[in-house]
Amino acid sequence: MSMNMNAGLFQQQTLKMAMTQELMQAITLLQYSTQELTAFLENKMEENPLISLEQPASALFQPTYDRKKGKQHIKNTFDSNDWIEQLSGEDTLSIEQHVMSQLNHQQLSDEHQKAMVFLIHNLDENGYLRIDLDDIWEPGMSSTVLKENLAVLQQVEPHGLAARNLQECLLLQVKAEGMNRLAECILENYFPEFVEKRWKELSKKIGVSLKEIQQVLDYVQTLNPRPGSLFFQEKPSYIVPDVVVEVVEGTLLVGNYEGNSPNLHVDKGYLNQMKSYKDHGVQRFIQDKWQEFQWISKGIQQRKETILKVMQTIVEKQPSCFLHGLNFLKPMTMKDIADELGIHESTVSRAVKGKYVQTSFGTLEMRIFFTTSLQSVGHVEDISGMQAKKNLQVAIQNENKQKPLSDQDLVVWLKEEKGIILARRTVAKYREQLGIPSSSKRKRYD
Repeated sequence: MSMNMNAGLFQQQTLKMAMTQELMQAITLLQYSTQELTAFLENKMEENPLISLEQPASALFQPTYDRKKGKQHIKNTFDSNDWIEQLSGEDTLSIEQHVMSQLNHQQLSDEHQKAMVFLIHNLDENGYLRIDLDDIWEPGMSSTVLKENLAVLQQVEPHGLAARNLQECLLLQVKAEGMNRLAECILENYFPEFVEKRWKELSKKIGVSLKEIQQVLDYVQTLNPRPGSLFFQEKPSYIVPDVVVEVVEGTLLVGNYEGNSPNLHVDKGYLNQMKSYKDHGVQRFIQDKWQEFQWISKGIQQRKETILKVMQTIVEKQPSCFLHGLNFLKPMTMKDIADELGIHESTVSRAVKGKYVQTSFGTLEMRIFFTTSLQSVGHVEDISGMQAKKNLQVAIQNENKQKPLSDQDLVVWLKEEKGIILARRTVAKYREQLGIPSSSKRKRYD
C-alpha cells in the first residue's frame, strides 16, 4: 500500500480565539491590588499626556451608607485636629541619639566615636549586630577598637542591644538585672538543652528540679528578644477597602468604596490643543493615546463591577458570617462563586487577590472567605478549616498544662466533642500554623 505525498493547496476552517489587547488590559487591571493599580495609573499618566489623575484622600475617610437612598456616601470620621499626628511617621529619637546620649559623660576619642557610630549603623531592626568584627576592613578602624566599643554598647539601655544572637541578647539582660543566677547559668552554659526543652537531661547536669527550670523559663519570657524594635518601628500602613458590607436594620448592603484609587480623567485642554494640529503623525498619536485611555477607563470600570459582583455573591452565600462573625463561616470555594456568576474560576481568583472588604468585624482580605472543607460526623454541612483551628485553640487553652494534649489526643477530642474527623498530620499542620508548640514544649512542671 502506498501513500500520496504530493504537495497541494487546501483550505481548512478552524475556530481560534485571539486575546485582544483590550481583554488583556482588563485581566491585568482586575488582578492589581489598589496600590498596584495606583502605581500603574501614575506610570501611564507619564506615558499618556491625555490621562489626568485626581488623587483621593482615602486615609482620612470611611464609607457609610445612606439609609434613605440606599447607596454609599463618604463621611469624615477623623478629628481635624489630630489626623496629621496620626499620619506622621517620623521617629522622635533615633537609636544613635539614644545611645550617644548615654555615653556623653565618657570622653570618647574620635577613633572610638567613629567605631561606636559604625556599630550602631550596623544594628538590624531587632537591635542585633549581624557582622563579624574580625572581618571588618574599615580604614582607620581596627577590630580591637570595635570590640572595645561593642562591650560598651552592650551596657547601654535597652539591655540586650548589639547582641550577636538570641542567647547573647537574653544573657545580657539577665546579667544587667543580676537577680537570677540560675537563669544566667542556664543561658550561658546550657542554652540548647533549655530551648529544646531537654529539661530532664538539664536537671541531672546542674542538679536542680524541673520546677526550678520552669521558673527560669517564666522569667526568661519576661525579657525582650527584640530590644531594638522600639527604634525601627515601621510607619503605619493604611488598608483601604475595595468594597464595604454593612448591616442596616438587619439587611446586608454591599457597595464599592469610592476613595481607594485615583479618579481617571481626560486632560481636555491638551486634547483640544492637539486636535488643532493637522499633522497626520500628531493625529495618529492622539488617536492611539485616546484609545488607550478608553481601554484603561473601561478596564477600571469592569474591575470595579467584577469585584462588587463577587463580593455580593459571597455575601449571599455567607449571610450568617456577615451578620454574626467569622465563626459562622461555611465552606465555600472560588468555583462556587464562579459557577454562580457564570465566569471562570481564575476571574474570581484575580478579583479577590489583594482586595479588601470592610465589615462590622474588621477590614479583611476577600479571599479569607474561601475555606477548606473537612469531613464531619453527623452534620449535613462540612466544617471549615478555620472553624477547626478555632476548636483546636479552645482545646489547647483549656488543657491540663501538666499533661498537655498530644496531636493524637486532639484528633480524638475533635471527633468526640466536635464531630470533626481530621488526620493527626492535619492537626499538627494546623497547630503549627497557629504558632502553637508541640505538647512536650507546652508542658509545665508546677
